[in-house]
Amino acid sequence: MLNLSSRSAAMGSDEQQRPLTVAAAQLGPIESLTTPRPDVLARMLDLLQKAGENSARLVVFPELTLTTFFPSYIIDGPENVAKFFEPASPSDPYAIINSPHAKPVIDKATELGIDVSFGYAERWTMECGQVVDYNTAVYYSATQRQCIAKYRKIHLPGRHEPDPRPGVTQQLEKRYFTPGDLGFQAFRVPGLIDGALKSDDAKLLSSPEETQGRGDPILGMLICNDRRWAEAWRCYGLQGVELVLDGYNTTAFAPQCDGTEAEQEEEALFHHRLSCQAGSYQNACFSIHAAKAGKEDHGGLIGGSSIVDPNGHIVAEAKTKGDELVFAQINLGKCRKGKERVFAFEKHRRVEHYSRILEQVGVQEPELLST
Repeated sequence: MLNLSSRSAAMGSDEQQRPLTVAAAQLGPIESLTTPRPDVLARMLDLLQKAGENSARLVVFPELTLTTFFPSYIIDGPENVAKFFEPASPSDPYAIINSPHAKPVIDKATELGIDVSFGYAERWTMECGQVVDYNTAVYYSATQRQCIAKYRKIHLPGRHEPDPRPGVTQQLEKRYFTPGDLGFQAFRVPGLIDGALKSDDAKLLSSPEETQGRGDPILGMLICNDRRWAEAWRCYGLQGVELVLDGYNTTAFAPQCDGTEAEQEEEALFHHRLSCQAGSYQNACFSIHAAKAGKEDHGGLIGGSSIVDPNGHIVAEAKTKGDELVFAQINLGKCRKGKERVFAFEKHRRVEHYSRILEQVGVQEPELLST
């Protein structure tokens, strides 16, 4: 299904014009642990082809795009767990692009001239031989014909040991993954914006401030639960991020939680939208959010794939829980107003009062009153 934005994400006449057509590629359910990988690839390729037909320059796929959400299962045996992971190492950090599970998508993206970001389970073998598993996303640049950025999920939800209660929905990301180690590093993407200012051009300008918002687009990546954490967004905001990419698999209903199935799903969608809209507004950036949605064997996942503008408005949103492209024509120049006014960080932040954020992890309540 195609979903073209009905709300303009572009342009006031006083805004710098940095137009870009983007899409969130929502996937419907990948039903089970045994769903054939070629079936998933075929669906991704179909979405990518349709994105090309609608002139998209960037397509964002969900978290763990290539498989069902396997952290909701108790998988016995390391050899069975290994089937869901893609190997990588310091000598080949982006081995995923040559994996048979992803290479057809990379080849199609190159053919169409579309940048893609997608999530997968990464098995990283360090030079010392130690193996670490991550929930990972990469960014592939079609013009550069290579991956130019990688992000590993930092805020892992759930638990390590399964919930012993019968009939519950498991969330075992802490069992299968290690928290990411790459931080929140923004990156510039070449080839998306015509006429982007380059480093040699900047030498002709009188001050560094004149370069802001004029270079190649500044992007950042989050994965699912990361979008709920204001600290993650602000790390990108402090690097001038213009567009945040986020794939997610979010539970719609868990029997052990309060409320009916409909009530839980409504609440999950509310919190999803709230996080995405607040993050974009508070950091004056666009964001793209791509879901894996619908009912898999382990339970249901919310839809709500969306594109959000720097004022926190949803400019396009999925209408289904199936395979669907959510498009918007955005103008990255729209980020400047927020960055130069309400969220001009260099003018208004008071870092001398923020030490608690770094020094403290859990809650420390004030002392009890004596009377």
